[in-house]
This record gives sequence, C-alpha cells and structure tokens, in this order.
Amino acid sequence: MDNARYQRCRLVLERAAHLGIEVLFLPTYSPNLNLIERLWKFVRKECLYAKYYENFELFKYALQHCLSETTGRHKSALSSLLTLEFQTFLSATPDL
Repeated sequence: MDNARYQRCRLVLERAAHLGIEVLFLPTYSPNLNLIERLWKFVRKECLYAKYYENFELFKYALQHCLSETTGRHKSALSSLLTLEFQTFLSATPDL
C-alpha cells in the first residue's frame, strides 16, 4: 500500500487480517516499488510507444488485450517485473 490515510485505518487493517491478507506499506515517495506503477509502465510501453490509434475504441482494445495477456503472452516479462524481491545495499557510510 502507498500509505494513503484510508489504507491505514483500523477498519481496513482489521478486514485485511480477517481475510488473511498481509498488508505491506511502501516507503514514502517510492513509486518504483509500487507494483501497479510497474504494470502501468509495462502497458504504456506495449501499447503507447510509437503507436497510433485511429480512434478511442482501437486504443481501448489495445489496452484491454495487453492486460488480458498478463498471464499468457506477457507472463514471463511480468514475472521478473512484478516481484517483491529487491536487491538491498549495505550502508555507504561505515558505522562509527
């Protein structure tokens, strides 16, 4: 979750616990860690970069088709992009 106030309310946290959902809060100002932002970046690359659509219906179809292929044609590309495993780095300054 991206730390919106309504995501941290007691009702949401209790409901998530009741449903067995582990809630993970992202650090402040970290859209690169938000999985939906990564998915939208992928969709924009697939559907928008250097592409022209004659009308809104064709554009909408392209988006829907791309999203429908997330578990098919795009599965391997998205499997590494949509992961919660991140590389961590040691502190650049030694502990004094």
